[in-house]
Amino acid sequence: MVVESIVIEYALYLNSNGLDILLMRERLKAELGTVPYSDFLVYLMGPYTSFDVESLIPEGMDSEEVSLPSAHADEASTDEMLATLRRVQGSLRTTPGVNAFLAVDANISLTEMDAATQSIRFANASNVVAFIVPHLGDNLGVGIEVGAVLEELYPDSERVLVVHESSVSSAMLGAVTQRWDANIASYADEDELIDTLRMFIGQIMVQELTGDLPEKSD
Repeated sequence: MVVESIVIEYALYLNSNGLDILLMRERLKAELGTVPYSDFLVYLMGPYTSFDVESLIPEGMDSEEVSLPSAHADEASTDEMLATLRRVQGSLRTTPGVNAFLAVDANISLTEMDAATQSIRFANASNVVAFIVPHLGDNLGVGIEVGAVLEELYPDSERVLVVHESSVSSAMLGAVTQRWDANIASYADEDELIDTLRMFIGQIMVQELTGDLPEKSD
């Protein structure tokens, strides 16, 4: 499929540059404040910035025909998305007290590491990765980024949750997430979004404690 081939190209591209997982975990924790579960990193992702995927389309394929831009939304919408992620982050850092963060919190300049590579490295270093997908115009670009992270993490994709606003069709992400057996949920409002994330985080915590998932120890 076109989406899958682009996702694989994207993952291979991102794998060419990276940092050791443990070093990245230490670096992230040094930038983030202290919380009850500082070792439990939760990477929150959402379309509050634009990611260029056109350069990753396989050679010989018409970019106009593929039509896979990043999420398109006006500035007010992306600002509100960032504000939502900040509120969600604050709630998770309070209860259950995990080390939730956004990419911008890592304080890594784009001259040191491009945004796409950062996404992969942060995901690899985290105990949980949550993609929050609101209804913001064309979300196919977000689907490509979701797929790239899943390609990198597979078969560890059980740590990834894709949670989308109810008005966004789950079929939009289906072609990507089904390949890697990712977790998908929907939310009607911000309270439900936070509750869904807390439940998923709790499940991963239990799985690490029982040995069903390896701990991401430092």
